Amino acid sequence: MNTPERKNKVLVVYTGGTIGMVQDENGSLHPFELERIFEAVPQLHRTSYQIDSCQLDDIIDSSNMTPSFWVDTANIIEREYDNYDGFVVLHGTDTMAYTASALSFMFENLSKPIVLTGSQLPIGMLRSDGRENLICALEIAACTKVRIPEVCIFFESHLYRGNRSTKVSAENFDAFETFNYPSLAKAGIDITFREHLMMPMPSEPLIVRKAFDNHVAVLKLFPGISPEVVRSMVTTPGLHAVIIETFGSGNAPTEKWFIDALNEGVERGLLIVDVTQCKAGAVKLCQYATSFDLDRIGIIGGADITIEAAVTKLMYLLGNYGDNKQMVKELFAKSLRGELTE
Repeated sequence: MNTPERKNKVLVVYTGGTIGMVQDENGSLHPFELERIFEAVPQLHRTSYQIDSCQLDDIIDSSNMTPSFWVDTANIIEREYDNYDGFVVLHGTDTMAYTASALSFMFENLSKPIVLTGSQLPIGMLRSDGRENLICALEIAACTKVRIPEVCIFFESHLYRGNRSTKVSAENFDAFETFNYPSLAKAGIDITFREHLMMPMPSEPLIVRKAFDNHVAVLKLFPGISPEVVRSMVTTPGLHAVIIETFGSGNAPTEKWFIDALNEGVERGLLIVDVTQCKAGAVKLCQYATSFDLDRIGIIGGADITIEAAVTKLMYLLGNYGDNKQMVKELFAKSLRGELTE
């Protein structure tokens, strides 16, 4: 007697976001239950793979995202890791790149796809982009012919490395981009995978690290920034790290007060990272004289990392290795999950 062929299995984890929202009487959008999403996409009943679903205890707008929700999501995936071929996380777009980056660092030696997706319009609306995003994300997560050992974002026909992604539009359906790395796949008539761009399949077992230290701040430079603003940032009680969003390839003011303020922070044990404000390109300390002093006083160059990946990577490293600042500095400068170019 022939045994039935095993169906591939995908678990959908619903965290909230526009894809599952409805309008109230005032026109405001609020999240609703996961079952309503599947009711809006009847095509899912025709798939050749099994779809199971669950949701976080608290469904939120992604603007309310915190590390505790990252841990809740990771707990579900870790618990069900051996039971499914892939995972789809339904998430709001505003902080999706932060969550994708955070999950990528948490899941060391990942060998299955974790695909985040969402929409710009609620899935129940006529012109919603959510249906296509969800269907394609499920197809990718269920695929076992091409294994994707990464945390990714699927949006508007493209599969992106999660920790390279940035939200670039609040209005257009093509809301995400990876300026410093090509997309991993493109969905057209067929889904074309670019396997040579994907992370290698690990040989070690999965490790999930769930500690985060959110004593991190971001200081965006602008012409005319005052000494008081900079000093108040680097002297904030309890702060462990500051990301400075600099100009161009890592350039910053050369005035003595500015360098002295940063140097005082470094001497007190503050980790300071240099990340460019530019969407594309990389920090190259000492390429121009305006970044020479930053390198001299021990500022860490962020290469071509995104601000979303920089924030979550620092939280992750400080949470897991914070008692060894030198290790944190060394690990930040390395590519752990393909988040930067060495």
